[in-house]
Amino acid sequence: MTNRTDLPYPEQGLFLTHFLSVRDVARSRDFYAEIFGGRVVLEENPAIVQVANSWIIMNPGGGPTPDKPDIILTPPEPGDPISSFLNVRVADIAAFYTDAKSKGAQFLTEPLDRKAEIRCYLRDPDGYLIEIGQATGMLRGIYADRHAGSAESGQS
Repeated sequence: MTNRTDLPYPEQGLFLTHFLSVRDVARSRDFYAEIFGGRVVLEENPAIVQVANSWIIMNPGGGPTPDKPDIILTPPEPGDPISSFLNVRVADIAAFYTDAKSKGAQFLTEPLDRKAEIRCYLRDPDGYLIEIGQATGMLRGIYADRHAGSAESGQS
């Protein structure tokens, strides 16, 4: 039986959680628990893993429901454009990178210095993109170069 205090259920205010449509709930649940040191709060229906001060909720995709008509949830397919990603901030990116690689995480590159931060990306078992970053320059007022043609937004 899951303890109610372990669930993302605020007695006041709100909690921000992240929902992922996944192909294999157990595989995804284990990935987030292992790579991010998460704690499995609920095994399935939906799976919930608490990671630091957040929760990741995972369930298979599906068709429309009365509360989300015309919406179909599905994991990304290879080559799909990316419109959002999970952004994880760590205190020591080198240590996180080494530990996660030893557990089987597949990174796109090694951590790269981007002036404002050091960052790298990995994908979860369903192909969701995850940014891992450590603030460096931004703590001293040094930010990333702006996109060409953009006078207001910093580079992502």
